[in-house]
Amino acid sequence: MPGGDFALDTRLELARRAERSIDVQYYHIANDETGRYFLRTLRDAAQRGVRVRLLMDDLYTSGEDALLLGLAGTPNLELRLFNAFPAGRSSMVQRFAASLLNFHRVQRRMHNKLFIVDGAMAVAGGRNIADQYFTRTAGANFLDLDIFVAGALVPRLGHLFDMYWNSEYVVPLHAVAKPSGSGPELQAGVERMTALDGTPRPPAPAPNDVLGYGPIVDELDSGKLGLIWAPAVAYADSPDRVVGKTASYGGVPLLDVNSVRYNVREQIRRARSEVSITSPYFVPGEGGLEVIAEVYGRGVRMSIVTNSLAATDEPLVHTAYRRYRPRLLRLGVDLYELSSSRARASVRLGLLGSKTGQLHAKTAVIDRRILFIGSMNFDPRSDLLNTEIGLFIDSPELAQQVLKLTEALKQQGAHKLRLAEGKGSIEWVSGPPGREEVLNSEPDSDFWTRMLLKLLAPFVPESFL
Repeated sequence: MPGGDFALDTRLELARRAERSIDVQYYHIANDETGRYFLRTLRDAAQRGVRVRLLMDDLYTSGEDALLLGLAGTPNLELRLFNAFPAGRSSMVQRFAASLLNFHRVQRRMHNKLFIVDGAMAVAGGRNIADQYFTRTAGANFLDLDIFVAGALVPRLGHLFDMYWNSEYVVPLHAVAKPSGSGPELQAGVERMTALDGTPRPPAPAPNDVLGYGPIVDELDSGKLGLIWAPAVAYADSPDRVVGKTASYGGVPLLDVNSVRYNVREQIRRARSEVSITSPYFVPGEGGLEVIAEVYGRGVRMSIVTNSLAATDEPLVHTAYRRYRPRLLRLGVDLYELSSSRARASVRLGLLGSKTGQLHAKTAVIDRRILFIGSMNFDPRSDLLNTEIGLFIDSPELAQQVLKLTEALKQQGAHKLRLAEGKGSIEWVSGPPGREEVLNSEPDSDFWTRMLLKLLAPFVPESFL
């Protein structure tokens, strides 16, 4: 599901049709039109008797306790928080000020995104729940990717959800959030905050998305889903990562074979012909460079699409990525950076949302057959600090669909990077052969932004990015 309208409508339609259970796990559910309507839909499902379990990371819930407590007061709806902030809950600044002596713990977050209905259907991928993930803002929206799942993989996803839900690092909301009114008053507040006059129903999706799929409601109404059947496995990092625990035996560190990062690297190592990666943040580290050099030495082509300085929402992460660009290019990597101006101007990318401006999809396609899709960025934070979830699907057809989207992004929404001949500096190239436009500095960015990041770069610890 590359289109935000389809991705949101699928979640909402599944929740409306739920009969027994809804399990929801997200890093961020924003208090905006999309987030409030999503939460209202979960509340409505609980009110008609569906068991709703809502698991949220606690980083972005500051100032939202009243809304969440009112929601958690709904019969059949239980809300729990991962790695909760016990103090300073009214603002982000107060939270971290109250946790300065515990920063090692509170900087570790649950980055997973998962939505399961009736133990039968699920949605996974890169999207959080907020306007910009579903092309509903007037500014730059995220270009992202989700996948709809049914079949034998869903029980595995349910097991991964339960692993977090029952973790010792997850607490009920009321364990840290103190109500400012009675239960009926808080629930009345939820009704007021999510009222349809201020939180309108999202518009219906287009008749077809860029891949030719129709809205999920049509397929559910017909009783026949247009699915691609393929073998698949799913992995999630252990919740123990919140306290820095790693796999070990008798105190000896072991490779964490159940982690998302380990399995992505192993799939890349096994590549025979080509690897295509999209990631909003790409900081490979020395270990990642070794893997790239290893597969390139066997003749495997590698292509990477990430955000440019102008497109990224994390400029400090970009400073770390910039350190690796020359070496990636010397290794022979085809390196592309999303141009927010080119993406918005592209007619074809407009099918994904005319306001698209930032890459947020996290995918890898290996040998045009194995598709990885999940929440993991290719950076140290995803590798060491955050928990992630990822699906590995053995499907040439699905892999080809993702490659089709990636190729459109490269050709119409990105600059290709290369080393200037005889100079070693980087050039940004766009346009067809013979009519290429070549830039010698970071596209769409101003001098002062580039200078500030250059000054900050030596002081930014890569392991925290």
